[in-house]
Amino acid sequence: MYIIRHLEEKIQKFLNTREIIAIVGVRQCGKTTLMKQVFNQLKNAIFLDFEDREKLELFEDDLDSFIKLYIKNYDYIFIDEFQYAMDGGKKLKYIFDTQKIKIFISGSSSSELSIQGIQYLVGRIFIFRLNPFSFNEFLSFKDEQLFDEVYKQKTHSDSLVKRFNQLLNEFLIYGGFPRVIISESDDEKQIVLRNIYDTYFIREIKSIFNLASDYNMSKLMSALSLQIGGMMNFRELSSTTGMKYPELMKYLNILNKTFIILESKPFFKNKRTELVKSPKIYYLDNGLRNAVIKNFQMVKIRADAGYLRENFIASELSKNEIELRHWRTKSKAEVDFIFEKNGEVYPLDVKSSLNEPKITKSFRSFIEKYQPKKGFVACANLFANRKISNTSVFWIPVYHINMHI
Repeated sequence: MYIIRHLEEKIQKFLNTREIIAIVGVRQCGKTTLMKQVFNQLKNAIFLDFEDREKLELFEDDLDSFIKLYIKNYDYIFIDEFQYAMDGGKKLKYIFDTQKIKIFISGSSSSELSIQGIQYLVGRIFIFRLNPFSFNEFLSFKDEQLFDEVYKQKTHSDSLVKRFNQLLNEFLIYGGFPRVIISESDDEKQIVLRNIYDTYFIREIKSIFNLASDYNMSKLMSALSLQIGGMMNFRELSSTTGMKYPELMKYLNILNKTFIILESKPFFKNKRTELVKSPKIYYLDNGLRNAVIKNFQMVKIRADAGYLRENFIASELSKNEIELRHWRTKSKAEVDFIFEKNGEVYPLDVKSSLNEPKITKSFRSFIEKYQPKKGFVACANLFANRKISNTSVFWIPVYHINMHI
């Protein structure tokens, strides 16, 4: 079953350009399915999978034979699971420079592309990140009529609000991995998510990063799962995991490079009063985060419901290619998210239990200091707007956030 992804439209624009197309993203987010969808539209194309050891070893050990067998007679080549290739960037550059063929690759780790390979591929590659489903994609699949006819309205009836929140709560618990979304029962969703979690350790941690043990990584992921939206405390993480600082940073880097976690860095203009160096950490997918802590309880009975919603918004911002920032001063004034778009800066606070248009002192402080054109407060089911100084502040339901970013 193929579910249309928004990224497909972007890739279609570059089918006939010279550059290599690279699709990267967390394992099981749909890269192979998307690649095959594009592949099936083209003539004289070949699809290879580097989980096939024979093809991978030929690429690594005898590139000339690989070219003769898989390159010479085709106009397009698709290579799935490219992250397994050693010195892949260098070899890819040679193929690009010597052969007339359009190259597509996919990988579940960005390390080869961003660290080793990119130096060889500058000016030769377009990199696209495929994520688990955004809430918009999820909605359009689950209830196309609701998405198409109602989602863009600014007010909703009680029955529509109820339906929106049902879908949002499902997304907060199980996230947006494609295989999870098409699962027919909660039990099946949980099994799929646990399998994604287990496979991550087998395929990424041991095969690609050659870590002898996954025990420390497991402890780190659990610790981060319980600190969603909080300032990262490296000393506490070292104590919890038993890792010294250099090892801890190595493992955090792996989680970043394999698209498991998101990092929100501090926003500041005045280092003396605003700079709080510690980042905040979020998970790219709520479902995976819940699999880590083995908690799939309903949102309404969870103590961490507010953190689930905050993590959801962090994930949606990231899926919209918006860099995560937060604001916190040394006097403890804080705004959950600061995002920049088209040269403008916007504050966004998450107050999911709010049922009337109020703002915090911290949010007002940011407005007074930076005078943004707009500010947003994500809440439960409230639509409202007011002018504060020269800033238009919008209170919007959490499920409606994608219409404003």
